[in-house]
Amino acid sequence: MLDLELNEEQQLLKDSTDRFVDRDYPFDARRKACASDDGFSREVWKRFADLGWLSIGMPEDLGGFGGARETAVVMESIGRGVVVEPFLATVVLAGQAIALAGSENQKAELLPAIMSGDLMVSFAHSEPRSRYDIAHVATRAEESGDGWVLSGQKGLVLNGGTADRFVVSARTNGGDKDESGMALFVVDAAAEGVSVRSYPTNDGGRAAEVTLEKVQVGGDARLGDGESYGAIEEVIDRATAAVCAESLGLMAVLNDLTLDYSKTREQFGQAIGTFQVLQHRMVDMFVALEESRSLTTVYMPDVDSDDRTERRRAVSAMKVQCDKAGRTVGQEAVQLHGGIAMTDDYMASHYFKRLSVIHRMFGDVDWHLDRFAAIS
Repeated sequence: MLDLELNEEQQLLKDSTDRFVDRDYPFDARRKACASDDGFSREVWKRFADLGWLSIGMPEDLGGFGGARETAVVMESIGRGVVVEPFLATVVLAGQAIALAGSENQKAELLPAIMSGDLMVSFAHSEPRSRYDIAHVATRAEESGDGWVLSGQKGLVLNGGTADRFVVSARTNGGDKDESGMALFVVDAAAEGVSVRSYPTNDGGRAAEVTLEKVQVGGDARLGDGESYGAIEEVIDRATAAVCAESLGLMAVLNDLTLDYSKTREQFGQAIGTFQVLQHRMVDMFVALEESRSLTTVYMPDVDSDDRTERRRAVSAMKVQCDKAGRTVGQEAVQLHGGIAMTDDYMASHYFKRLSVIHRMFGDVDWHLDRFAAIS
């Protein structure tokens, strides 16, 4: 029997994350963090570590706990607060890459530092010409003595400007689009030959372009000792499921903002929320959110499945539904608010921007529909 309810530990986690967003993450503080050099608050990040959130999805023998459902609980709250701290970049992407591909010694060295908030790591996989093709990696890793020499360029590295280290995908052999011949390497951001160009993104976050010019790393820099395509695919699937959960929080707030606005904005001497046609549109927004919440509740446990086909089917189904719903909710919220919803001073615009960015992350609707059809 499928259990669709949160267990006691998951409910406590939800209460904790919701309480933090409601009480301790005011929108003005987020705005200030976005404008800082880092693009987020390191004080808030350290608090995430103290609350144990950075340990979610990590190996239990190292102090981690939970999986996809626990990650989803945190990500939905992150969506409610449009939180800019790099949970997705450091924990879900880079942390999971190390947990899935690393040796026991590598995991023991790196993951506790991530969980304590002392080590910032970003996942450098996407390249300027790869779009959504996970196997399209042109960055090369050539053996050199006991180590490797890496050369290539990575684009859209989330929070790359503040990373202490990068988990870099590189090709040890084969063609640029082959699934075989790919490996993951841990590279120090301060290593000779590494250059980072950080820039703000449309949703208030930060990303970077990372260039590797004959960067020398030791033999122990390669995660594990085998092929890494499977680990990379699973990492991106887990990140895709995470942003689906984030979109639920974003849509919930947009629905609430729109409903509240409709009760105060007057036209023709009465609140616009009394107009039946607008009520119908707000019902459509609510239905889109609840359909997405129901589907993610059913499919999120499959993200932890050992069955690759089952995991990929579940992730693509969630992404298609949440992206379609996100577009419906976002566009309706902007239209029902009128011009105020496009101003930077009003909260709704920031939620809409984040939903728009998520729509293009890790595969859009068409890409995931094609993948779902191919799997089925």
